[in-house]
Amino acid sequence: MRLLLVADTYPPARISGAVQLHDLVTEMVAQGHRVTVLVPAAGLPTPVAIEQTDGATVLRVRAPQTKDVSLVRRAFAEMWLPFALLRGLCASGAAAESFDGVVWYSPTIFLGLVASRVKHRSGCRSYLIVRDLFPDWAVDAGVMRRGLMYRFFKIVERFQYRVADVIGVQTPANVALVARDAPVGAHIEVLHNWLASPQPIMQPGMLELGHVAGRTIFVYTGNMGIAQDLGAFLDLAAEMTDRSDVGFLFVGRGSEAGNLQALAQRRSLENVEFMQEIDPASIPALLGCCHIGIVALDPRHTTHNIPGKFITYVRNGLPVLARVNRGNDLAGLIRESGVGCVVEGDSLAELRQTALWLADDAARRVDMARAGLLLSQRCFTPAAAVDQIVSTLLRDVSTA
Repeated sequence: MRLLLVADTYPPARISGAVQLHDLVTEMVAQGHRVTVLVPAAGLPTPVAIEQTDGATVLRVRAPQTKDVSLVRRAFAEMWLPFALLRGLCASGAAAESFDGVVWYSPTIFLGLVASRVKHRSGCRSYLIVRDLFPDWAVDAGVMRRGLMYRFFKIVERFQYRVADVIGVQTPANVALVARDAPVGAHIEVLHNWLASPQPIMQPGMLELGHVAGRTIFVYTGNMGIAQDLGAFLDLAAEMTDRSDVGFLFVGRGSEAGNLQALAQRRSLENVEFMQEIDPASIPALLGCCHIGIVALDPRHTTHNIPGKFITYVRNGLPVLARVNRGNDLAGLIRESGVGCVVEGDSLAELRQTALWLADDAARRVDMARAGLLLSQRCFTPAAAVDQIVSTLLRDVSTA
């Protein structure tokens, strides 16, 4: 198939969404599909740049910065994003091409207009990959009220649901949540997250672990934003300063990264270390020096999420310690598959007790690591995701 994939991030960006999309595109190409990726690039010196990467055509379009900026600036930048991408698509000449399917990735919620234009021009079907339910998670986290902006964002969200022939969500519970805002009879299915098999690459100096070297390390990799509520894990670290054999490592970037580092310094948490975002190819080597992967979701959420970092941990042989909202599908998955421990809600005492149990039972961690590898191989591969997306694009869902 001739496929267009539209997203707001792609390598060389190192965030989990970019890595996931790269893995997806690489698998699409491996299965014989012709893939064009349409993605914004802040600071691009020309209106559009065309690359041939890993067998795919990547169209990078000059657009405003949407990452690591204020919430207001990000909102306006994302509103402009579909118009910038459509302009770049036309400038590249790809707008005149005919596609057999268009796939787009949310977040952001603003790419439905691009998918709609391509879908109607090519007469093709469309697949929306939904990885979080904005703006509802922002209300849950206290970032936004149910006012005028919320209602505007809901209109945009519902528009992209109308554009999609198929909507792929992360968990079964999210099917019902999306159905509330999608058109009656919309085809909504569970599309599991995915991650390619790890390829460890060592880099000089990459494993400078500072204060936590030689300890049993709880590691967090990925975005440090409002939705994660990572301050709870700094509270946990403060509660465990009496355990000189345990450390906490936070790796990545995000809107809260600076605040978290400043808070750790003010509290003199010598069992905590921060590391800047590193090349995704180096993550397996880093995780090989750690012992438990941290999954953090603000307990105030009412939506469900299986973060890419969860799959990164289990794919690389780490058991997980998850703190999530009550009833999250991820909690059931962790318990049923035996890949780690989960705390539902905001109890610091329960989180500490669970962390200590994991830190002290090395044999159980080995069993959990094995279970995680089996789970990732069974459910979370790029091949499974591509097979599902392509077969659904080809199928007449009106008769499904």
